[in-house]
Amino acid sequence: MHIHVLGAAAGGGFPQWNCNCFNCDGLRKGTIKATKRTQSSICVSGDGVNWVLFNASPDVLQQIQDFAPLQPGRAIRDSGIQAIILIDAQIDHTTGLFMLREGKVKREIYCTDMVYEDLTSGNQILNILGHYCGINRHDVPIDGNTRFEIPNVPNLRFTAVALKSAAPPYSPHRNDPHPGDTIGVLIEEISTGKKCWYSPGLAEIEPHLPPLMSQADCIMVDGTFWTDTEMIDMGLMTKTARSIGHNPQSGEGGMIEKLNEFGDVRKVLIHINNTNPILREDSAERAILDTHKIEVAYDGMDIIL
Repeated sequence: MHIHVLGAAAGGGFPQWNCNCFNCDGLRKGTIKATKRTQSSICVSGDGVNWVLFNASPDVLQQIQDFAPLQPGRAIRDSGIQAIILIDAQIDHTTGLFMLREGKVKREIYCTDMVYEDLTSGNQILNILGHYCGINRHDVPIDGNTRFEIPNVPNLRFTAVALKSAAPPYSPHRNDPHPGDTIGVLIEEISTGKKCWYSPGLAEIEPHLPPLMSQADCIMVDGTFWTDTEMIDMGLMTKTARSIGHNPQSGEGGMIEKLNEFGDVRKVLIHINNTNPILREDSAERAILDTHKIEVAYDGMDIIL
C-alpha cells in the first residue's frame, strides 16, 4: 500500500495567508527551521495506478501537479483519482471539489449521510458540481464493522467509524452533533493485510476506536494543536482545542499519551495548525515527539506498507 501525503497542514496552510504568529512570520523571513505545508489531504493506492483521494483541500490543484501518479496522461482527459472519500464537510477538506469540476466523468464521492446533508444544504457544493461534471454519491457505513471496497481501486478495502466531533459552522445541525459528522477510516491492503488508520480530526480516542486502531501498521492522526489552550493563549480564539474537535498532543489524555498505548507501530501526526511549535524542526516540542517516535507529516511524504 502506498500512502502519499498531499498536504499536511490544517485549514489555512502554513504559513497562513493572514497570520503573523511566530511560526508563520518566521517561515516567511527564513528565521526558523521549518517547511511550508499545504492543507491536509492524502491519497492511497494498492497498485500504484488507481488512487483514492481523502478529502479535497483548497490546494488540490497544486497537490496533484506535485505528485505525478495522479496525472498518468493516458488520454486527452485523464486522472489517477478514481474516488474521493470525505472525512468530514469542513471547508478545508471540501473546497477543492470545486477545482475538480472539469470534464464529463462524474466524481465518485464517498461520504456519510451527515456530510452529504451539509454539502447539499448548508454548503451546496455537491449540488453545484451537478451543473458541471456531476457526482455519484456513495454512502459510507460508520458502524466500525462493515468493510467496503471501491470499484476501479483494486486491492484496497475500507472500514469507517463515527468520531466525536463538531459539524461545520454552516451545518444545519452545527450545535447538535450527529454520528457521521466526522469519521476515521481503517485502510487495508487486501493482498498483504497491511493497514493504516487515518483520522485528521480527532477530539478524543473514544472506547470504540482502539479495536480498529490497534490493527494498524501505521496510525495517522490529528496533529492540529500542541496544547488545549493554544489558540486562546495566542489571543486568536476563545475556544479550546478539544471543544472544536482536536485532541492536543501534550498534557493528560493528550495524543502523545494515547499513542504510546499502541506500542511499536508507525505513528504520524497530520493536519497541523500553523501555530503548533512542532512545525519548527529544532523546537523542544519536536524533540519530545522524537523521544516518543512520533513523526510529523510533511507535503510529499510517502509511506509504503
